[in-house]
Formats: sequence, structure tokens, C-alpha cells
Amino acid sequence: MELSTIIEHVKPDEVLNFKNVDIKGISYNSNTISSHEIFVCLKGEHVDGHNYAQMAFEKGAIALMCEKPLNIEIPQLIVSSTQKKIADLSACFHHYPSKNLNLIGITGTNGKTTVTHLIQKIMEEGSKKCALIGTLGYKLSSRSEYLEAKHTTPQAPELQSTLEKILNSGITNVVTEVSSHALEQHRVRKCDFKGAVFTNLTQDHLDYHITMENYFLAKQKLFTGLNTGSFAIINADDKYAKRFIEGIKEGVKIYTYGVKNIADIKADDVEFTSSGAKFNCTAGGKTVPIELHLNGMFSIYNALCAIATCMACSMDLETCKKALENTQGVAGRFEIVHTNPMVIVDYAHTPDGLENILKAARELTPKDGELICMFGCGGDRDATKRPKMGKIAQDLSDKIVITSDNPRSEDIQQIITDILAGLKNIDPKTVFVEPDRGLAVKLLKEISNENDVIILAGKGHEDYQILNDKTIHFDDREEVKKVFGE
Repeated sequence: MELSTIIEHVKPDEVLNFKNVDIKGISYNSNTISSHEIFVCLKGEHVDGHNYAQMAFEKGAIALMCEKPLNIEIPQLIVSSTQKKIADLSACFHHYPSKNLNLIGITGTNGKTTVTHLIQKIMEEGSKKCALIGTLGYKLSSRSEYLEAKHTTPQAPELQSTLEKILNSGITNVVTEVSSHALEQHRVRKCDFKGAVFTNLTQDHLDYHITMENYFLAKQKLFTGLNTGSFAIINADDKYAKRFIEGIKEGVKIYTYGVKNIADIKADDVEFTSSGAKFNCTAGGKTVPIELHLNGMFSIYNALCAIATCMACSMDLETCKKALENTQGVAGRFEIVHTNPMVIVDYAHTPDGLENILKAARELTPKDGELICMFGCGGDRDATKRPKMGKIAQDLSDKIVITSDNPRSEDIQQIITDILAGLKNIDPKTVFVEPDRGLAVKLLKEISNENDVIILAGKGHEDYQILNDKTIHFDDREEVKKVFGE
């Protein structure tokens, strides 16, 4: 794409050293830049891309987007915020793909990944092709493989490139997870969302947002940005529901879902069994019974959320029912990886997430069995949730094993100490500490019996551990199979 076309759409404050060069791609990483790409000098939490512009030029950058003039003799687009304008640049370069897509954004603390997969399943049941983008990567159908993703919501160049690929493959429905970081960092700017979906809002990412109010305001951007004719899906049972609804413009259709409060899509007569959850779903004046192969109250909410979204896309309740009843689950989300004892791997890494899965696991625990929880907390992240998670684990489990979970640059012993601060007592018969996560899985076998239910929380689908100076391969599911057998 010619630089003149980009300038016309991006509208920089100033252009230096103009020459109408042909831009072959967009890069914000000087290590991976290719020849004839424009290098965007992003300013992040720890790194300023302006310091790497010279290196990018030496490696083939043909133009720069920056917030100040640099002493490099190539075209420079001077903008007030590279974080915002990289999104404008990316959308322009990839020909604004979202304008021709039914793009639906899912945001919330928990449930985003499962909800995107359920929506994809329902869409396909109704003979609609649907792609998804999220924590596990992106995939063009429920039967295709995941393609790699760096973040829950990719950075703008990758996101717009992915949307263009999806459109070019003949798919027009796309459901994507939208993280609070992505909204705050403008990664989804210039995305034309036809629908926005809210799952729930509980404590997470306060290392970044500092306060729950800031966290809410970041999430709210997805809804305040909706245009007339689009739709919003709101969890009526969440305490932030009213505030999300109040921020939505006139002309946006609002659908609510819930179990406790009045809602457009509602679940009643909820039951849990060892094989899943049952409930009656009422929507549009019609009630149908639904039997899920997923368990826990959170699964009811995820199912209702997916139903509401698909009905907003003109799909009927019977199609939703059929798809949901044929869905087995999502990798690393309440995934049963062993029986006798029942061992469940889950991604829960927030206080609310941990509480939800432990309550669901308690429903599956036999009277003569115990509920055992193994978990840790991430390093360089919100430390205030650590004692809260310790208290929740102790209150809802019979035994707990505290271990590591991506300690990053922090001292694992300090993280564990923070968790232990939330415990009312440290009984050596019920509270175990093993910093090595691999050894912690072995410890689980030593302290468990055949009738017990064991939760391994925090890692879910992840197949790595982030340590101070390296990232190593580590998969809870693999470790369980090594220790407990297939």
C-alpha cells in the first residue's frame, strides 16, 4: 500500500521526509521487522519503541510512525499516540475487514473463552460459518486447529490481519474475546462491532488497572462504542449490569440473561449431576429443557450468554439447545483428565473463578470423598487477590496444596506467603506447600484417595511456566497423566 493512501486514512499530525514509498507490512518489533515495512514506535509499560527505531531502519524499515521526530532519513508520520494510530494504520492496511463482518466482542473477567466456543458451535449448528479469536488462538471452525495467538486479544496489526484472512476465507461471522488490556490499549479501535457481550466483572488485573472502577471503565468502552443497529448482551445478575446498560447509546438493542433476576433469556430449575447440568431455558416466550455436558453454575451462565448472543443474531432456541447438548467442553476449562480420583484442570486464576470451580467440584464430590485444590498465583500481577484466593481455597476445600503459577520475576516464596496470609489456620494435615508445581502434582497423589475430587487451578490450557529468566514447558494435564496414569 502506498504511503500516500495511508496518510490519507491515518491523518498524522505531521509528515517528515515524505516519499511515496510502497509499504509491505506493519511492525512494532525491531527484532522481527522485514524489509519495506513501516515501524511503529509503540510506548509500552516497560519499553519505548522510539529507542529501537534506528535498529528497525537498519533492518529494512522503509517508514516510521512515531510521537516525535527522529534523526533518521526516511518518511516519518508524527502522531500524538502511536498506541491509538497503530490501530488506524492496521485497519487501513488490511482494508477495514470488520465493516464486512458480523463481528461480536466478548468481554468480562471469566467465561470469555467458553462463550466464544459455544457461540461458534451454535452458529455452525444453524449452518452459519463462524470463526473465533481468543486466549487459545484463532480458528476458522470448531473442527479446525487453533492458530497461534500472543494475547487474549491480539495487537492491532495481527488482529486486523486475522480478520482480513477470515473474510477472505468466506466466513462472515466472527466472535472474539476482548480483554480489558486490549480496550485500554486501543487494540480494537477501528473494529466495527455488530455486537458486544458482557459475562461478568470480578477482581482481576488490578496490577494494571489499579482500581475496579478503572477496570470497569476499560470494559465499558466496548459498549459505549456500539453504533445504532448493533446489539449488547448483558448478564442481568452481575452487579455492574445496570451501569453497562446505562452507558449504551439509543438505537442499540439490549438483551439480558440471568438466573436470579428478570431477564430476556432465563434459566430455571437448575440441577447438577456427575455428567453435567440441566436447566429450563425461557426465551422469546418459549421454554425448552437443556442438558449440558458441562458442569457448575458458571456453565449455566456461559450457556445463557451464548444463547442470548445467537438469538440476537436471529437464531432460534431449538438450534441453540441442540448445539449446546452436543458440546463436550473447552480445553483447560473444568476439563476432567483422570477418574478415581477425579482430577479436573481449570484456568481459574481469579478469586471469583476459583470460587466458582470449587463450588462446582463440590457438587461432584462423593460423601465419602474429599475436595482437594492445588493452585498458585502469578508473579508481577495483582498481589491483593492472593490472600483472597487462599481464603476461598481453604473455605471451600478439604485440603489445599499451594504451589507456583508463572512466578515470573517475583520470589515464589513471597507469593506463597501472600497466599498463606489469607488462611485462618495452617494445619499440616490440610494445608500443604510445594513451590515446584511438578512435585505438587506428585504430592496430590500421596494425599488423595480414589473417591476424592482434585482441582488443579490456574494453568488450564497453558503448556508453559514463566520463570524469572526463562519459560519452560509445563502442562498440568501432562503432569497428571504422568503421575496418576492415563
